[in-house]
Amino acid sequence: MGNSSKKKGTAHESAVVTYLREHGFPTAERRALNGSQDKGDVAGVIGWVLECKSSKTFEPGPWLDEAEREAENAGVSRFAVVAKRRLKSDAAESFAILPLWLLVELMGEG
Repeated sequence: MGNSSKKKGTAHESAVVTYLREHGFPTAERRALNGSQDKGDVAGVIGWVLECKSSKTFEPGPWLDEAEREAENAGVSRFAVVAKRRLKSDAAESFAILPLWLLVELMGEG
């Protein structure tokens, strides 16, 4: 990954953490990388793994597979990908991608 891509990814992760903190998740923070035992990009959201993506290409399948593996590493069942929307600088405009089974589970809690 080029240095520019890494900077864009870091900026997106930071923007997502800032957004979460401003909207009821004060303990959200960027997580340190753990190689094959990675547990997602954002820590401090209890029971969840969030994998942040800032990419020119849109690859939700492989991204969700990665987030699910990282949720297993973290010992949680809930996971989502937070994908930056092209031409949108506000993290609130990101896509939140999760499997339908998880969406149905969350809808049933309301």
